[in-house]
Amino acid sequence: MPDNHTFEPQTVMIDSGETVTWTNESDIEHTVTAYEDEIPEGAAYFASGGFESERAARSRVKEGLIAPGETYEHTFDHPGTYGYFCIPHEGSGMVGTIRVE
Repeated sequence: MPDNHTFEPQTVMIDSGETVTWTNESDIEHTVTAYEDEIPEGAAYFASGGFESERAARSRVKEGLIAPGETYEHTFDHPGTYGYFCIPHEGSGMVGTIRVE
């Protein structure tokens, strides 16, 4: 995350079974939060803070914040396209995509 309101790269392509690690390289807190309706059917939901739903992540934002210099990781075991975002900066266009082959 080189600037304060983007995921870099915005789209990542990986193989099934690989782990993605997000590192907060900005000077403000962020979340990594999956859009429930933008993950493949049968895939595990993911969000910093360990939430099991988008609703839970949105209602308890502080618990999912990643501080500057900290990381969050998730292993993608199910092929398909995953959409995700930062809750505090969603309105600024801080969204990303993981494509799992």
